[in-house]
Amino acid sequence: MKRNYILIAVLLLSTIIYSCKKNAVQDISSPISGAQIKFFNFGLNSPVVNFYANNTKVSAASSTTGTESSTTGVAFAAVYPSTNAYAVMTPGTYDLKAKRPSTSTVDPDQVIATINSTLADGKNYSLYTSGLYNTTTKTTDVFVVEDALPAIDSSAAYVRFVHACYNANAFTFIMKNTTTGIETVVAPSVSYKSASAFFRIPMGVYDLILRYPSAPTTNVVVRTAVSVIKSNTYSFSLRGDITLPYTGTATNRPFIDNTPNR
Repeated sequence: MKRNYILIAVLLLSTIIYSCKKNAVQDISSPISGAQIKFFNFGLNSPVVNFYANNTKVSAASSTTGTESSTTGVAFAAVYPSTNAYAVMTPGTYDLKAKRPSTSTVDPDQVIATINSTLADGKNYSLYTSGLYNTTTKTTDVFVVEDALPAIDSSAAYVRFVHACYNANAFTFIMKNTTTGIETVVAPSVSYKSASAFFRIPMGVYDLILRYPSAPTTNVVVRTAVSVIKSNTYSFSLRGDITLPYTGTATNRPFIDNTPNR
């Protein structure tokens, strides 16, 4: 009889361990409690950073997928969490900071950007470091936008444009269907440090086009052949130096990032 008790205990322990694995099935029928935020390190020439809420490191905390960022931090052009998830935080008002890792050989623990922001329960946000990293003051621009996510639409996708390019004027954001050639204006004039509302668009493959409102037929930045899948929500964010050509492989070229919000 004692052996049977031991066997039952082992089986129960095995079940618990298996259910705790990060690839175990999760209950997603209820909304996540708390404020949710994504972090974009888009400051031009920005160093690797970690993101903090007051003095608590956020970009090394578990995301809703159970993954963690690299111990070295979030590099330029990277996003945390890197998946279509958000970091979950207790609602409140915070000094949100981008800070050099303490293990960095250059300027350890240097705060390069700070913004005071109130994060509300049940709402989603995105923080962007942006602008040109100043090597003298060791700072860069930063801004926060609310991600007013629309209801999931099983027949279409939702997209928006975020302007994080410090030396570019307001842009009109256009999506051109590569099959039909039809152009759709998603956002007519979006200025630096701001975001358009989410826009419903049919599933398909699109060229992403930016034009200045004053020159509505001249393409300034283009990203070709981006797939948009129904039921999903995307942020298309401009980063880089607008004085450089968008073609080629230069790290600092103007580039339209594609990050799913969910």
